[in-house]
Amino acid sequence: MFIRPPEAADEKPFLRAMRDSVGLHYPWLSAPKDHKAWVRYMNRLQRQTEAGFLVRRVGDGVICGVINLNIITFDALCSAYTSYYGVAGLTEKGYMKEGLMQVIRHAFDELGLHRLEANIQPDNLASIALAQSAGFRYEGYSPRYLMINGEWCDHERWAVLADHDQHNG
Repeated sequence: MFIRPPEAADEKPFLRAMRDSVGLHYPWLSAPKDHKAWVRYMNRLQRQTEAGFLVRRVGDGVICGVINLNIITFDALCSAYTSYYGVAGLTEKGYMKEGLMQVIRHAFDELGLHRLEANIQPDNLASIALAQSAGFRYEGYSPRYLMINGEWCDHERWAVLADHDQHNG
């Protein structure tokens, strides 16, 4: 697996993968599925406080998922939120774990961040399992924390710290 920021040429395969994955993503998130949403996503990634990575399979370059670093903050907080989503038919193969480990290393080793936080809906067991497997630890519960698909949803807060041994695994 390798990670790299999305490029203009990725639009069609990305959108096809996201449209094919609606059943996997719903009700947890709403990934970009059309040109307008793709442009909005790419524009967001132009901000210094945002970074996005496509998780791709070595050999054929197939997009297996997306991992974002959101609201990247330096100084005293020195952290970011992470969001991620896989592609239908390519889950439970370890692709997203490998990609997430690479993004964690990038965040800590290249960006110099201290902490990454993932906010996950309590019933999204696959996402929780992925966070746990990458070294994230449960920190708490936030009622009505994020608006997903037009509704305020409860979330669990999971975090991993730069000085935690797991991110080197």
